[in-house]
Amino acid sequence: HFNSLDAEEFGCSMDRLSGEIQIWRNIQEEDEAGEVEYFREIIPLETLGRIPAQTAKQVMIQKFREDERTSLLDEFSKRQGEIVTGTANRYEGGALVVQVDRAEGFMPRSEQIPGEQFHAGDRVRCLILDVREAGSQVKIVLSRSHPDFIRRLFEAEVPEVAEHVIEVKAMAREAGFRTKIAVSSTDSKVDAVGACVGVRGSRIRNIVDELGGEKIDIVRWNESSQILIANALKPAEVEEVSLCFELGRATIIVREDQLSLAIGRRGQNVRLAARLTGWDIDILTPAEFSKGLETLEETVRPIEGVEDEMLDRMGAMGMISVFDVDEVGAQVLIEDVGMSEEVAANVVEICAVRAKEVSEQQQKEKEEAEVRRQQDLAAASAVLDETIGGADPDADAAAASILGDFGDDDLDSESDAAAEAAAASILGGGDSASTETGGSSPTEVRDETTA
Repeated sequence: HFNSLDAEEFGCSMDRLSGEIQIWRNIQEEDEAGEVEYFREIIPLETLGRIPAQTAKQVMIQKFREDERTSLLDEFSKRQGEIVTGTANRYEGGALVVQVDRAEGFMPRSEQIPGEQFHAGDRVRCLILDVREAGSQVKIVLSRSHPDFIRRLFEAEVPEVAEHVIEVKAMAREAGFRTKIAVSSTDSKVDAVGACVGVRGSRIRNIVDELGGEKIDIVRWNESSQILIANALKPAEVEEVSLCFELGRATIIVREDQLSLAIGRRGQNVRLAARLTGWDIDILTPAEFSKGLETLEETVRPIEGVEDEMLDRMGAMGMISVFDVDEVGAQVLIEDVGMSEEVAANVVEICAVRAKEVSEQQQKEKEEAEVRRQQDLAAASAVLDETIGGADPDADAAAASILGDFGDDDLDSESDAAAEAAAASILGGGDSASTETGGSSPTEVRDETTA
């Protein structure tokens, strides 16, 4: 039957209760009057044989699987971006396989929180990051490290966020270590920061616990970039913020005792602040800031055609060093500062030469500071060896601990100003860093009124 006619000429029905199957052939005939008649010819199942029956079985199984795949794809595509709770099954090549309802989701290593481990049967709360077809399967990608995971957690824990009374304006995260989140309120009666924290930190504590102790800084949003950057760098106290729109760079001036706090351990605080605000951030002390301005003025003022008003305008535009002038180029000086083409080209050329000299000098001083650090470390180790009679094999490690491992996590207080400037200039973006930057509380709230 199947070899002689097209498959479209056959039909099949199944009784869902009894499982009885009926197969027929659709036949059309034309009578003497020219009218077409349609009728069915029932085909006994016994006449089909084993091979057609097996073929029909395989086709049915294939259709069932296709329908199931389509159903899963439709269901989870609608839930993309939502938080779901599943059960950890196993690890496959570093990826965590999670049972979510009637489907299996995969959490790649890149979407897991560093250092977090699950065992079979553990409850896993995660974000549906992506849903797509992969061959004959539906691939459901899960995540716990994506910033939207924290956004959804805030919506679940803070009703005002879910109701859009409080808006999450920006977020920067280094999963497993620290997150900065900027919030604002559409209702003047609702304090955005206080509502997110909750009574005695009850709301934020639930989120921190879900993330395994990851630190969360809540920053009060402000449309002014200067205020927002100062808020984002909390707990450090910012003295002044200078913006250079041409370079997309913010130069932050902080006191000497606030420098390491503003930068954070391995640059984490300033790096997250840069991502949160969208500005590249340089951290300087007042002495370093003044030195940069003095170098710029000493370099540019003697150039013929440069007036005091032009220097003031350059400073107002955030050009505070010869490096900035070299980077912005002559066209900005012509259009915004009011220099002639000849003067602007001359200024940029001279600043480029001076910037190279300053850079070489800073590198030399940095190397000298590192040599001094190594010498101090060796001296401390020798003293410790002599004190304990050389019996301790961990003397070097103990000496490093005594010295505070300066020059690695934080700035070396004994380094000179130029070396500190090189270490302090940290732009946005980078790799993961360590956890805490001052304070021991598991939850820290940062805004312009909270230290």
